[in-house]
Amino acid sequence: MYHDRTPLARGRLLLRVLLALVLAAALALGCAWGLGRVDVDLDGQGAAALRNAVLRSAVQCYAVEGYYPQDLDYLTDHYGLQINHDRYIVVYEAFASNLPPEVTVLQK
Repeated sequence: MYHDRTPLARGRLLLRVLLALVLAAALALGCAWGLGRVDVDLDGQGAAALRNAVLRSAVQCYAVEGYYPQDLDYLTDHYGLQINHDRYIVVYEAFASNLPPEVTVLQK
């Protein structure tokens, strides 16, 4: 059975479709913004995790060998430390062999 829609019914249908499209666009924008925030938070956590890994490796070297290494290369060569140099800049400052180093991790 065929029913011809009235102009009012067509207008309501069009309004519902437009409302659904607007809500879908708002949801997509909200998700994109949220994912951007998550990415920023993960980058900050990655830098903190790398700093902790460098410090742990230096402390392990001190426990095993009795001194803190003078440079970061020693930790990467002998203690398995891996650093993503494309993403992070690591500043490793060792003042003396019996004092823990100052470690700063910066994002590129």
